[in-house]
Amino acid sequence: MSEAIMSSQAMETAPFDPRFPNQNQTKYCYQSYVDFQRCQKLKGDDYEPCQYFKKVFQSICPNAWVEKWDEQLENGSFPGKI
Repeated sequence: MSEAIMSSQAMETAPFDPRFPNQNQTKYCYQSYVDFQRCQKLKGDDYEPCQYFKKVFQSICPNAWVEKWDEQLENGSFPGKI
């Protein structure tokens, strides 16, 4: 079996957010990623409540998007305001 399946960490879907009631979750994905980055910037890497946003964007965002955004952050070309 895959290590991801056998991991002791339970996989969960993102909870309902009334700001994003429609089926299209693109905005929810993007906003959760930006919120996580802002939280990390303001509170630091060890601030536990930031992990909520990380859990959300990891569960609903395509991996390719996250990789692209991470790369853009490193290069200083990310289009969002963090």
